[in-house]
Amino acid sequence: MSEQADQLTAPSAPVPARAAAPSSPLITAIAWFRDLMLSVLIALLVILFLYRPVKVEGTSMMPSLYDQERLFINQFSYKFGLGDIKRGDTVVFWYPEDTTKSYIKRVIGLPGDTVAVKDGYVIVNGKKLVENYIPPDYRDDRPYPPTVVPPNDYFVLGDHRSSSNDSRAWGFVPRNYIYGKAVFVFWPPDHIGSVR
Repeated sequence: MSEQADQLTAPSAPVPARAAAPSSPLITAIAWFRDLMLSVLIALLVILFLYRPVKVEGTSMMPSLYDQERLFINQFSYKFGLGDIKRGDTVVFWYPEDTTKSYIKRVIGLPGDTVAVKDGYVIVNGKKLVENYIPPDYRDDRPYPPTVVPPNDYFVLGDHRSSSNDSRAWGFVPRNYIYGKAVFVFWPPDHIGSVR
C-alpha cells in the first residue's frame, strides 16, 4: 500500500499595503472647492426647479398654517404641468389683482365646478364639502351664491374663513398664476411637518 501525503502549501506572506502618497495642501483645497461648488449647484437646481422656501404672512390659513411659518413649496409639478391641481391642495399663486404679491390658499373649486357658501359651509356641485381642518369658530357666515368655476380657473379659500381675503372677494385664480403646492413646514421647529 502506498502512502500519499497530503500536500499543503504555506500561505504567502501578506503584502504590505502601499501608503497613500500625502497630497499637497493645494490639491486638497482644489478638491474641497470642487465639492463645495458641486453642492451649491445641486442646491440651486433643487431650489429653482423643485422646492422653494416661502414664508407665510398673515393668519388666513390658520389653523393649518400660521403667520411667519416657513415652508417648502413644490413648484416643479405645477410649473411644467406634470401634476394636476386637486381639491384640497394648499397652493401658492400670484394674487390676481396685483401680480407682485403671492398668496397661499386652499383649492376648493376646480374648473367646471359649481361652488357656493351657505351658513358657513362650502357647497361644491350641490354637496356639502367635508372640511375637518376648519374649526367651527373659523367658519364665516358670509354667503356666496352658486357660481360655476370657468375653464382654467380655480376657486380658493383661506382656512380661517372669517379673516381670509380669497375668491369670495376677488374671484378666481387663473391656472397660470398658480406656481406651487405647499408641502412641508420647516420653521419654527415645533411646527415641522407635512402641510395637510
